[in-house]
Amino acid sequence: MTKKERKLVSLAVSLALAAGTVPAAGAMHIMEGYLPPMMCAVWGVIALPFLIAGFFSIKRTLAHDRRAITLLAMSAAFIFVISSLKIPSVTGSCSHMTGTGLGAMLFGPSAVSILGVIVLLFQAILLAHGGLTTLGANTFSMAVAGPFVSYGIYKLCQKLKVNRHVSIFLAACLGDLLTYCVTSFQLALAYPAAEGGMAVSVVKFLGVFAPTQLPLAVLEGILTVIVMIALESYARPELRALGFEEG
Repeated sequence: MTKKERKLVSLAVSLALAAGTVPAAGAMHIMEGYLPPMMCAVWGVIALPFLIAGFFSIKRTLAHDRRAITLLAMSAAFIFVISSLKIPSVTGSCSHMTGTGLGAMLFGPSAVSILGVIVLLFQAILLAHGGLTTLGANTFSMAVAGPFVSYGIYKLCQKLKVNRHVSIFLAACLGDLLTYCVTSFQLALAYPAAEGGMAVSVVKFLGVFAPTQLPLAVLEGILTVIVMIALESYARPELRALGFEEG
């Protein structure tokens, strides 16, 4: 066996071991039936207060200016479309963008929890992407944790006087990455490694998503900047009514 052939065999063995030791979640949305019932219930309870806060946040926004419903619907559509585009990853899983950073910067992170749970429901029922039993866990990772990080990064960049479009890019990109980190934690919590426990399992799940999720996060940041530039050109009055342009 030549040196090149040995390298190929070693690589094949490594991939086989990875496939055997890392459970396949099906997607960055955790699929139906993958989490234990108790864990599904716990994540649902954790997500519930954010959903209630999001409902009242949207209610206040629309009471202040009914025109905001157009941007609200556009933000939900943006989340639905780009989070439905799944890119195959290793071990039978896949990665995707989230799209939640846009809504978090426009309406605040609480409102995005409502947009996110609606999107996740439609995807679970119509596309078999995610699941109803795992709705709470998926809502927390994609529609709660990610948007709060995006919003925090954007506000921090504003205080530091970072370029506006760079701020938008960083907020969307890092919010996406945080979502996949939280999903990895949720999966590791449900399926700790036999040796090394949850910490080792987290590293394994991060390794599963990283090859495709890192470039997708960058792409999401770029797409979000493009959408914001379009909104600044064609929906300036609506942005001004939200107080976004003053930020």
